[in-house]
Amino acid sequence: FVSGDPNKAVVSTQSTGGQAISCAVDFDNQHCGIYAGDYDSYKDFADVFDPIIQEYHGITADAKHTSDMDVSKIQGNVHPNAPVKSVRIRVGRSFNGFGLSPGITRQQRLDLEKLLISAFSNFEDDLKGDYYPLLGMEESVRQQLVDDHFLFVSGDPNLISAGMERDWPEGRGIFHNTDKTFLVWVNEEDQTRIISMQKGGDVKAVFERLARAIKAVQESVKKESGKDFLFDEKYGYIHSCPTNLGTGMRASVHIDLPGWTAEGLNALKARCEELKLQPRGTRGESGGQTGVTFDISNKHRLGYSEVELVQCMIDGVNTLFQEDLELQKKHGL
Repeated sequence: FVSGDPNKAVVSTQSTGGQAISCAVDFDNQHCGIYAGDYDSYKDFADVFDPIIQEYHGITADAKHTSDMDVSKIQGNVHPNAPVKSVRIRVGRSFNGFGLSPGITRQQRLDLEKLLISAFSNFEDDLKGDYYPLLGMEESVRQQLVDDHFLFVSGDPNLISAGMERDWPEGRGIFHNTDKTFLVWVNEEDQTRIISMQKGGDVKAVFERLARAIKAVQESVKKESGKDFLFDEKYGYIHSCPTNLGTGMRASVHIDLPGWTAEGLNALKARCEELKLQPRGTRGESGGQTGVTFDISNKHRLGYSEVELVQCMIDGVNTLFQEDLELQKKHGL
C-alpha cells in the first residue's frame, strides 16, 4: 500500500504501511510501535490505526476532539508550598502540505525549516529569540544547549527505524527566546515541538506563554505561506506518533516526593493512574529514578481539551503533595 493521492491538498510523501510499523518489526519493547509518515496515512491505513488509537486513548470510534487554550478557565495553581522545582508544557504541531517526520521528503524538510526561521524572526517581546540550526553548529553553542537541556540528539533507535533521522542533521534546529522559557524544536519526531517552561511552580504562567507562543507560530507561518496546522475533528492536532494525537500536550512538573518514595514506586504509579497522571524519573522517558524528584505529567492527550489536561495535572499534583506530607509522617521522615 502507498499512502497519498497527489491530487489531494495534503502533499503525498508515498509513505507505506511497511514503514509505518517498522519499529514494531525491529523491536519488541514498543508501547505503540507505529508511526504515520503523513496525514493521509491515518486515513489510508485507518483499519490499522483506528483500533490502536481508540485503545491507547480510551476513546470511542465516533469521538470528536475539542481544543481549548483559554488560560482564564484554569482554576487555582500548584500549591505555593509544594516542592516543585520546574514546570514544562509541550505540544507538537504539524503544517499542511508537508510530510510528517517519518515520511517527509528532504526538500519539504528544508522548506519547512526556512518557513519557520522566517516566522521566528517576527516574534516580539518575551517570545523574541534566536534560531540555532544543528547543521554546522559551533561547539560552544552546542555545549550551551546541552547544559540548558535544550538539545535533542540523534541516535534514538525508534526514530532511526521509523526513518525520522534521514539526512541528519540537515533541516533541524532549535529556537529559544532570550529568557530560555520558550523553545521550538524543528523537524525532530514532529515538524515542530513548541515548549514553554520555567523554574518554580507557576503552571498558569507557563500555560499562558505556551498559548501565546503557539498562536505566534501559527499566525506567522500562515501569513507567510497560507499553510495552517494540520487539525482533524476526530484526532485533533496531527502528530507522527498516534500516542500524541489530540492536544499533543504533555504538561509536567518536577516535584520532590520523599513520602511517596518511601511508600514505593509501585504505590506512586497506582495512585497516579487513579489521578490520570504519569510519573517518570527526572531524566525523561527512559531515564531512571534520581533521589526523590519525580516528573509528574498528564497521562492523556486525546479526548480532553488542553485546559482540562492542565487542570487535571494541577489538581493531581496538589493531591500528591498533600498525601506526601501524610506519608512522610507515616515513614518518620
